[in-house]
Amino acid sequence: MGSALLLIDLQRDFMAGGTLAVPDADALIPIINDLQLQFDFIVATQDWHPANHSCFAANQPPHKVFDVIEFNGISQVLWPEHCVQQSIGATFAPGLSTDRWRDIIQKGTNPLIDSYSGFYDNAKIHATVLHELLQTNHITHLTLAGVATDYCVKYTALDAIALGYHVSLSLNACRGVNLQTTDSDRAILEMKAAGVIIE
Repeated sequence: MGSALLLIDLQRDFMAGGTLAVPDADALIPIINDLQLQFDFIVATQDWHPANHSCFAANQPPHKVFDVIEFNGISQVLWPEHCVQQSIGATFAPGLSTDRWRDIIQKGTNPLIDSYSGFYDNAKIHATVLHELLQTNHITHLTLAGVATDYCVKYTALDAIALGYHVSLSLNACRGVNLQTTDSDRAILEMKAAGVIIE
């Protein structure tokens, strides 16, 4: 039985001053640096969007930021441009300890479909290498932390449960977008109902 810490999207654009700043996300950095000391196996996900990504409102005129549209048969929130490949905003947050990470899993690279989960795109058509990496290293237990509770953390946790992992959520090491004020609370209930342990 192996345990891993999975850090979700701790990137500059989700921090204060970023193009898609998650409220209070900066407070996560010291919390997560301390959390990392408890794990020997740490993997991080990284939003890595091409500039022409369909999830950007700027690429879906006349729609506006946070509109919800149907695109390629999937419901899609339209976001501000964020975590564009090779941009400063796509790099990891200042002060975040990265020296013990085993790997970085890039997601959201296909311009035609978004990828909230660290395991799959939103249509589950293509998988990242995350599951293969964890299986190769005999990881059975995952602890998740990062942003955002109501999007990428939630979908990664639900996919991990579906793939057979024992999943814990480090609640004080997560922050939500909360486009609706109850989004994170509802996400936590959804994860708990699926079998995620809320710590």
